[in-house]
Amino acid sequence: MKGTPPMHRITTALLLAISSFAVCGTAQEKKDLTYDQIFNNGEPRLTKPIPAFMGWKDGSHFIRLEAAKGTRKLSVVDAASGRAEPYRRMEAYRELAGDEFDLDAPATANQNFTRLVYTKGGDLYCLDTERKTFSRLTDTPSEEKNPTISPDGKLVAFTRDHNLYAIDLVTRKEIQYTFDDSSSSSAISNGWAAWLYFEEIFGRPTKYRAFWWSPDGSMLAFYRFDQTSVPVYPLFHTSGVHGSLEATRYPQPGDHNPEVRIGIVPASGGSVVWADFDRKADQYFGPPFWVPDGTSLWVQWMNRAQDTLRICAVDPHSGGKRVISTEHQPTWVEWCDSLWFLPHGKGFILRSDKDGWKHFYLHDMQGAPLGRLTAGEWNAGEVKAIDDVQGKVYFTANKESSTRTDLYRVGFDGSGMERLTFGPYTHDVSVSPSGEYFLTNYANVTTPPRIALCTGNGTVVREVADSREKALDSVRWGKTEIFVIPTSDGYLLPALWTLPVDFDSTRRYPVIVSVYGGPDYPSVEDGWLDIERQWLAKEGVIQVSVDHRGSGHFGKKGTALMYRNLGRWEMHDYGEAARWLRAQRCVDTTRMCITGGSYGGYVTCLAMTAGAGMFSYGLALYSVTDWRLYDSHYTERYMGLPALNPEGYANSSVMTHAGSYKGLLRLVHGSEDDNVHLQNTLQLADTLEELGKHFELMIYPGVRHGWRGSKMNQLQNETYRFYYRYLLEKEFPAALFEEPGEVMGRHH
Repeated sequence: MKGTPPMHRITTALLLAISSFAVCGTAQEKKDLTYDQIFNNGEPRLTKPIPAFMGWKDGSHFIRLEAAKGTRKLSVVDAASGRAEPYRRMEAYRELAGDEFDLDAPATANQNFTRLVYTKGGDLYCLDTERKTFSRLTDTPSEEKNPTISPDGKLVAFTRDHNLYAIDLVTRKEIQYTFDDSSSSSAISNGWAAWLYFEEIFGRPTKYRAFWWSPDGSMLAFYRFDQTSVPVYPLFHTSGVHGSLEATRYPQPGDHNPEVRIGIVPASGGSVVWADFDRKADQYFGPPFWVPDGTSLWVQWMNRAQDTLRICAVDPHSGGKRVISTEHQPTWVEWCDSLWFLPHGKGFILRSDKDGWKHFYLHDMQGAPLGRLTAGEWNAGEVKAIDDVQGKVYFTANKESSTRTDLYRVGFDGSGMERLTFGPYTHDVSVSPSGEYFLTNYANVTTPPRIALCTGNGTVVREVADSREKALDSVRWGKTEIFVIPTSDGYLLPALWTLPVDFDSTRRYPVIVSVYGGPDYPSVEDGWLDIERQWLAKEGVIQVSVDHRGSGHFGKKGTALMYRNLGRWEMHDYGEAARWLRAQRCVDTTRMCITGGSYGGYVTCLAMTAGAGMFSYGLALYSVTDWRLYDSHYTERYMGLPALNPEGYANSSVMTHAGSYKGLLRLVHGSEDDNVHLQNTLQLADTLEELGKHFELMIYPGVRHGWRGSKMNQLQNETYRFYYRYLLEKEFPAALFEEPGEVMGRHH
């Protein structure tokens, strides 16, 4: 490799002297953890729930959510005094709704919470605390989806049967904005995202919502999707006598994508204004942003190759557009998750990784660059607040260490950057609107989450909450450490492990390496880990996580190495990590297992084939096995079109390397997975069978991607059974794991 690779910035020394972890005498006096403590938060409890913070009511009052024993309590807290008062006094309205209706359930609300809209049984209900009324808004056989109240609190918009509607919350008049075919088989939807956009562009938290109110509530922007040309992929349902097929629109690499139009309509109804884009072009559109004064809608446009991103200002009255910003990169360009507007039309902040690291750039409202706010070999995260009076921007970044997050502030001219958070922790912060205060939920691998209130300059006002219980200090614990693993070409790969309880450096222990491995998606973070890890630590397993050079710790410079060759650098770096582990005298090299789901399943399958010999065992869940089988947007971003990169697609396929398979691999997949299709696992199974290879296969009928519920509990039990049989080489304690009532309470 030419040049000098970037060095990973991490303060913990490289842990080569493993003997330093030998257990001390005092640990012998502590108690063993019980199954109930680990999986059910049983008594004596090790940690306790701490409040969640739902944002700021104003510059000096924050909203606190406390949830316990099925109840939810919202309070507004004065930051200076700590005095709390109920934020939503629902007791006064329970008689209006009736005992069977839960007013504490999630609802969409206007800004001052005087109107709340609930969904129950597919219909909408409204609580008006000013008029002291509770009423049913809809009573239809179809489901109203994604109700969203306008900023002025007058209307609630939603989708029904592929079309976009709203209801006036005073007159109860229903307004229909779009009038496309409403049948269940229609390939056209308005305000309801195509699967590709939901999964890869808008994100799962949107729940398919593809409409956006203007700041004053006078207009509604929405995306119209036409999937007529998108290939149909059949999902087989096994229930019933004859089974059935579910036809899903799922474009794979090189296929036709959904056609998209962007519409803007008056809130009162009327003609739709369509943005001036060629709907037949091979393109994508990202989430749009209304400018604060509502005079234009800024739309993200990207070409099919995903190497050029434009932000275009669309006139909501004419549909005309002008380009605000253009970015081009030789590999790919990322969508803007957010744009941050300065008050009074002074400009906006854009985050880009065009120089190899994610940083903030300031522009005026016409798009002209005004300078950069941050620079360096580290990644900036989110803008949390803008203080227009002092000319300061509050933002998160991992400047101190790529495995931690801190809060910083910097001047509008990029000067005077300072760290505001404290200690060697990962901080999850909520900043008041102009930066007078901030709350931080902070932790690291040895410190359970705590919450502190700080002034805007970083001075701690008081500790607000601590999840640690006293019992945590009286139990025997497998120690977790963050460290780095060096590669032969100079990278220092972030890693962490949890060592067995009573660790003895002269013994040899089995190892589980858990991976994800997707581009720019790190899994090693200096934060508090699930207590479930302590079960395998108690049983004598070393549990490891490690990230490769393309995981994001090394910026876009590292991630871009994966362009057009997914799998190559993952195998290189996980191979280096496996060799490092094998060199440690505490590792039993015959009992090393790699495991992961989705992209992690892909890495696991590849490690057992292209990387055969790294690990003795592999446990792969809902895995991609050939990138020609995954969706177009995600795959082509990294691999390009199959016709233009046939060698890359072939080399990245697990099936290409199946002849080298070694060890034992278990494949797990849900039969109705609409994200990573079962087709992936079945094609690998078919290839291994043709080659006469031994492997294990578990199919979960009727479940999707990353499922939950009783079958997830059964999968987790089978996962432990796998570890007991092959790594611990002893009997699985079925009486503990399969006892009725215990399993459903487990915290996974």
